[in-house]
Amino acid sequence: MTTAADAPLPASRSAASETLADLSEGAVLGRIFPRLPTATAQLLGPGDDAAVISAPDGRFVVTTDMMIQGPDFRLAWSTPHDLGWKAAATNLSDVAAMGARPTALVVAIAAPPSTPVSVLEGIADGLRDCCEALAPGCGVVGGDLSASDALTLAVTAFGDLEGRSPVLRSGARPGDTVALAGRLGDAGIGLELLFRLGVDADGVPDFDRSNTLKLTHPSEVAAQLTPVPPIDSGPLAALAGATAMLDVSDGLAIDAGRIARASGVGIDFDSACLGERIEVALGGGEDHGLLATFPPDIVLPPGFRRLGTVVAASASIVAGTITLDGAPHDQVGWDPYRGWDGAAG
Repeated sequence: MTTAADAPLPASRSAASETLADLSEGAVLGRIFPRLPTATAQLLGPGDDAAVISAPDGRFVVTTDMMIQGPDFRLAWSTPHDLGWKAAATNLSDVAAMGARPTALVVAIAAPPSTPVSVLEGIADGLRDCCEALAPGCGVVGGDLSASDALTLAVTAFGDLEGRSPVLRSGARPGDTVALAGRLGDAGIGLELLFRLGVDADGVPDFDRSNTLKLTHPSEVAAQLTPVPPIDSGPLAALAGATAMLDVSDGLAIDAGRIARASGVGIDFDSACLGERIEVALGGGEDHGLLATFPPDIVLPPGFRRLGTVVAASASIVAGTITLDGAPHDQVGWDPYRGWDGAAG
């Protein structure tokens, strides 16, 4: 059975009748390139076998992420612009989590030949608007197009450390303050709403119902479909002396556990700092905030708020342990092979 997640966009949602099969790859690229942002760091952009970007301090950070129709997004819920925005935002956040400034993206898209060209144009517009809003000067310097049964976006992002050391996951020390920049729990609530109310009677993602949710719960649904990570907070955290940092994509608890394991410590969250829906805050995921640890004697940089404390590993607290008000807590969140473990409900 074909579901809304597998089907092409309805004709009523397409700005043009042309499909990818109607045009050559070169013609499709000719429609997309003018819509994409140019990177300030670009020395040589699209048109050759590879791009050339500057690395002013001799180093750059690089990260990649993939979004696949079905497990990662539903066409009944996300517009093409949403997809482009989220594909950019999730990668920009990973660059920021290293304390770097995003400079360039490389984007690969695979789509069914029956896909309207306007879908790729919408994705390009989303990529451009996200870069301009969250990381001015960052642009798309190249990529690839291919055919696939499922619409797939793969983005590789580059960043400039601007002479700073990268902020790793492995530097947290006992006594450090655990802090977060960005939203917490809204994206998890948005996803729960979409799966509960954005589907038809058979549980299939539904375009009209999801549009209603966008009106009745705009903040939560937008946090899921078009996240706004605090990109500027990454370099600010590095300048302030952050000892460890990462992008919270899979859930606060599971991602905090990654810092704790890499650093050989435990992390204790203060329930009073997590809001009214504590389990949603710990396990919801996909808000793409920045979780960082800071020396206890410094003032947190703008945008960060305290969530807890780094604690030393001991006989009772194994390295990598997450606790809530001192009591052990499961590391709930998202695993791509297991799905949600303790997701927002």
